[in-house]
Amino acid sequence: MSTRHTELRAETLRCRRCVLPSNPPYVTLSSSGECSICAQSDALLEQYGTGTAIGRSLWSNLVTEMRNQGSRHSRYDCLLGVSGGTDSSYLLHLLTQEFGLRVLAVHYDNTWNSAIATMNIARMLEKTRTDLYTYVVNNHEADDLFRAFFRAGVAEIEASTDLGYAYLLRKVAAQYKIRFIIEGHSFTQEGITPLSNNYFDGRYIRDIHKKYGLRSMESYPLMTFRRFVTSATRHPVAFVRPLWYLNYSKRDARQLLTSNYSWQYYGGHHLENRMTAFYHTVYLPRKFNADMRINSVSALVRSGELTRAEGLAVLSEPVQSEPGLIEYFCSRLRIDAAEFDRIMNEKPRSWTEFRTYKRWFEVLEPMFRILAAKGRVPMSFYIKYCREKY
Repeated sequence: MSTRHTELRAETLRCRRCVLPSNPPYVTLSSSGECSICAQSDALLEQYGTGTAIGRSLWSNLVTEMRNQGSRHSRYDCLLGVSGGTDSSYLLHLLTQEFGLRVLAVHYDNTWNSAIATMNIARMLEKTRTDLYTYVVNNHEADDLFRAFFRAGVAEIEASTDLGYAYLLRKVAAQYKIRFIIEGHSFTQEGITPLSNNYFDGRYIRDIHKKYGLRSMESYPLMTFRRFVTSATRHPVAFVRPLWYLNYSKRDARQLLTSNYSWQYYGGHHLENRMTAFYHTVYLPRKFNADMRINSVSALVRSGELTRAEGLAVLSEPVQSEPGLIEYFCSRLRIDAAEFDRIMNEKPRSWTEFRTYKRWFEVLEPMFRILAAKGRVPMSFYIKYCREKY
C-alpha cells in the first residue's frame, strides 16, 4: 500500500468537522463523516444555550436559586473545587466578583501540587476574600495508589485523585449544608473525553489497589457505589457547570486572572499538578500513544477558535514534558530506572480487565437519568458512564 493511500485512509477515519479519529465503539462517524462527540456537543449547546441569551438566562436563574437556598440553609451559597488552574480560578472570580455569591473553596491536596498552583490558590483566595477547606491525603497513601496504577499498566493513573476529589466535594457540601457544587468543566474548550479514556470508579480503584498496592487506605476518601448513590439520593446537592451556559475562552480568562490577581500560567492544560503533568506529557504519549490534547483541540475547532488545519498542525507537534519530571516521578514512587522502562514498554492494559461498577451504572441508567436531570449527578457522568456501553 502506498504512503499516500495510507494517509488518505487515515483521513477518512477522522471526523471531517473536528480532529477526532474514529475509535469504535467509543467514537463513531456518521454517514456524513462527523463524529459522535460532535453530535454530543451540539446537543449540549442546544440544551444549555451555551454562550447565548438563553444560556445567560438559565444561569441567572441558577444564581438566584443559589442565593435563596444559601440564605436558608448555610453560610455559603455554593461550593467550588479549586486547583490553581485556569477554570477554577476564573470561576472563583466570576462567582464572587461578578455575581456576589458566598463561596466555600475546597482543595483536595494529593501532595503533588506545583509551587505555581499553590501560589495561585493563595492569591485568588486572598483577593476574593474566600474561605478555604483543604483536605490533604497522606502522601504515602497517595503515592501507593499512583504506584499501584502505574504497575497495573492502565491509563487511569490519576483515577484516585479524580474520584477522591469528587467524593470530598460531596462530603463537604453535606457537612456545611451547601446545596450547590460548582464544577469548572467547559465542553466548548476541553471537549468530552470518550469512554475509552480516563474511566474511574470506586470498585476499579479498590481492585487495582488490592492487586498492586502496598499500604492500607486510611486517609483516602474512597467513593464506593453505596456512598455514591447514598449521597446522590439523600443529600440534596446539585452539580452546576456555569461554563456550560456562558461564553468562555481560556485565553481571555488567563489574561483577566493575570491582570487582576497576579495569577501565573503553568504552561498547559492540567499541568498545575506534577502528577497530572506526568500523566499528560509522559505516561499517555509514550506508553499509550495517546495525546490528550486531541480532546481540547477538537473542542476549539468545533467552537471556531481554531480552524481544522490549525488544529491538525497543533497535534503534529510532539508533546513536551518539563525537564526532570520523570526523575521526580521515579524518586517519589521509589521506582528504579529498570522498572520504569519495563513498565513503560509493556503492552498497555485496559480498565475493562479489572472489576468496575460500569455494568451497574448501565443497568440503573433510568435512575441516573433522573438524578442527572435534577443535577444530583453530573450530566457528563450520565452520558459517559450510564449511556455508553462497552
